[in-house]
Amino acid sequence: MPEHPESVPINALVAIDGTPLGDDPTDAPTIWDMGRMIATARIVMPRTMVRLSAGRLSFSESEQSMMFMAGANSIFNGDKLLTTANPAFDADQALFKRLGLKGKPAHTEALESPLKDRVMIQHTTKEVQMQA
Repeated sequence: MPEHPESVPINALVAIDGTPLGDDPTDAPTIWDMGRMIATARIVMPRTMVRLSAGRLSFSESEQSMMFMAGANSIFNGDKLLTTANPAFDADQALFKRLGLKGKPAHTEALESPLKDRVMIQHTTKEVQMQA
């Protein structure tokens, strides 16, 4: 993509009874699945806000902490997100304080990484010729 999206949501399956996947929640992603998705999104889209979205409540605080350390840097907060509940605002603030994470006001530029001078991201294109 010539430009990365402003944000990308990472969702975990929320099993809702009566839906095709709700009756068998064994296919719900594990913390390892979520960590891989988040880390991949962070590597592929370094300036994009990687948002923990639906299904966050199905993970413990320590698992959510791992998701932030894997590269998530945004959440949805508030009473409801579509059909799923979110943690209370105060609970999120307490978690962020324990993790040493600092928020930024909504709708502002991403905070610069402390590693910005040590990591270079280079995009290249490779032309491939096919032979008949």
